Amino acid sequence: MNTSDFSTLDTAGVDKIRTELRARLDLSSGKLMKSAVGVSDTSYGPEINTQDAGKIKLTIVAPAGEIGGETDRIRFNTTNIQPDFSEITYFLTADSPEEFFALIRDGVEKYGIDGASAEGWISSASADPQMKSDFSITSGTSTGLDVNYDLRYDGSKDVQVIIVHVRPTE
Repeated sequence: MNTSDFSTLDTAGVDKIRTELRARLDLSSGKLMKSAVGVSDTSYGPEINTQDAGKIKLTIVAPAGEIGGETDRIRFNTTNIQPDFSEITYFLTADSPEEFFALIRDGVEKYGIDGASAEGWISSASADPQMKSDFSITSGTSTGLDVNYDLRYDGSKDVQVIIVHVRPTE
């Protein structure tokens, strides 16, 4: 039985994340070790997708602060010979350009993502409401982890997506 405040990624842990719509991951050491989340070193880890069941409140405890948001999908990148996950990816969505821009600015403020790059992109998108863009803003490292916002924007669609990549800084 897991008595920790942190989520596990074994079958029971993933079921709990999907049911409770909450995941808390411990990367305070700068890495997420497979053994710490209840999976074997040869595991590839789960993809957690809640689809229409609601969004997961994701919290990643970093060496200096926390990273997170509400997401319906979390992915873990690794190989079957690594003892840790090299990347955690999750998806933020926005129902309006204003909400999308607010999410980007939040990442600049919280994670040290490049503000000039972000504001330049926001300015372009604001000037062209129907713009289509795939753009990766320079990562921020103020939490002790590398946080990258990979923007997927199409002004003709109702929902815009930020793919968030969280990696060790080394």
